[in-house]
Amino acid sequence: MDISVYLLTGDNKTTAKAIASELGIDNVFADVLPDVKASKVKELKDKAKVVSMVGDGINDAPALASADIGIAISSGTDVAIETADVILIKDDLRNIVDALLLSKATMRNIKQNLFWALIYNITGIPIAAFGYLNPIVAGSAMAFSSVSVVTNALRLKRWKSKFKN
Repeated sequence: MDISVYLLTGDNKTTAKAIASELGIDNVFADVLPDVKASKVKELKDKAKVVSMVGDGINDAPALASADIGIAISSGTDVAIETADVILIKDDLRNIVDALLLSKATMRNIKQNLFWALIYNITGIPIAAFGYLNPIVAGSAMAFSSVSVVTNALRLKRWKSKFKN
């Protein structure tokens, strides 16, 4: 997905390196205190990167708050959950990928809806302004526009997870 992954953990270096190695994470920072996590997030943001932080504990709250997108795991502490922008209901980190994919699908859907609403208005308003469009037809076209936008948005209900949970 072309995402740089960093592991910032309060755990010792041996544990952190073993987990990072197993997951294929190159950027590892171990024995990190909560304020250092938050400063690392700020450092990445200062490099014009969009930063998402995933955490579950009270020690992650400052970094969750300073990230562009804070993601908490529902089994985590109340402080982490209150601080985060997104809460994963299940304790499976693969749901982070699902959240990213669903957000991309949602943004694509919003752009499609804006495009078609703009097309309706670009064609309909001048025709109506010059008096060539019956008000009943204009009202029907506007209703159809709304129905098509809602129908397109409802396609997201069929979105499926990429992982079996």
